[in-house]
Amino acid sequence: MKALISVDMEGVSGIVHPSETNPERDDYQRGRELMTADANAVIAGVLDAEPTADVLVADAHGTFRNLLPERLDRRARLVRGKPRTLNMLAGLDAETDAALFVGYHVRAGEGPGVLAHTMNDAILDVRVAGRSLGEIGLNAAMAGHLGVPVVLLSGDDAACAEAADLIPEAVTVPVKEALGAVAAVTLHPEEAGDRLRRAAADAITRRAEIPPLTLAPAPLDVEVDLAGAHTVDLATLVPGVSRAAGARTVTFTAPDYATAYRLILLLAQLATIRPA
Repeated sequence: MKALISVDMEGVSGIVHPSETNPERDDYQRGRELMTADANAVIAGVLDAEPTADVLVADAHGTFRNLLPERLDRRARLVRGKPRTLNMLAGLDAETDAALFVGYHVRAGEGPGVLAHTMNDAILDVRVAGRSLGEIGLNAAMAGHLGVPVVLLSGDDAACAEAADLIPEAVTVPVKEALGAVAAVTLHPEEAGDRLRRAAADAITRRAEIPPLTLAPAPLDVEVDLAGAHTVDLATLVPGVSRAAGARTVTFTAPDYATAYRLILLLAQLATIRPA
C-alpha cells in the first residue's frame, strides 16, 4: 500500500499569521516545528492502519523546504525542493492508493479562512469547467485524474468545509476555527496531533469507500483571474492562452486535466514575475 501525504503550512494546527509561514520572519521556526508535528501525526496514523505502507511526504508550502527532515518520522520518505513534477503532489502516481492533505487552507476570496489564497496572492480565482477551485480542489482533481482518492484533509473549519463539498466521503480534521484571515481558535498541538493520528488511520482503513474526485469530461475550459495586468500580458505569451475581453482573466482549453493542472501551475509561476 502506498500513501502520499501532501503537507501545506497555513492550515497547520496553531498557525494563524504569515510570520509563522515565511522563512524571513521571526516566528518561522515555530511554524516549521508545528508543521512537522502535524505531518508526523498523520504518518503515524497511516502506519497504525497499514504497518507496511510505503509513505511519501511531500513538503508542499512555499519553497517546499519547510519540514524538518531530522524530526520527521523515519519510517516515511520526504520529497522536498522545487521545481518538481506535480508540484504539491510530487511523488504521486497511478500506483498510489491514497492521498492525504495536511495543513491545507481555503481558496482565495472565501472565508473567513486563515491565510486564504490560491497558490499565491496574484491569482484571484481558478475555474475549471465553470467550477471555482482552490488548492484543495486543484490538487484533489489531479489526484483523481490518476485514480487516487483524497481520503483526509486537515486545516481550519473553512478548509474542511471546502473539502467536504468536493469530496463528501473524505475524512476532515478541523484543527482550528477561523475568526479571520490572521486569527483563529486553535487546538493545543498535542490534541490536534491525537485527532490527526486517529483520523488518518480511519481514512486509510476506509479508503476503498472514498472515490477519486472527477470533474467534467475533457476537453476542459479553464479561466484564471489574475490580480496584475502585467501577469495577463505574460500569460498570453503561452500558446493557447487568451485574454478575456475587458478583464484580467485568461482562458484556455485543455485536452485533459493533467494538461490543465500544469498550465495553471505555469500561470501561477508567471504571476511571481514583476515588471522589469
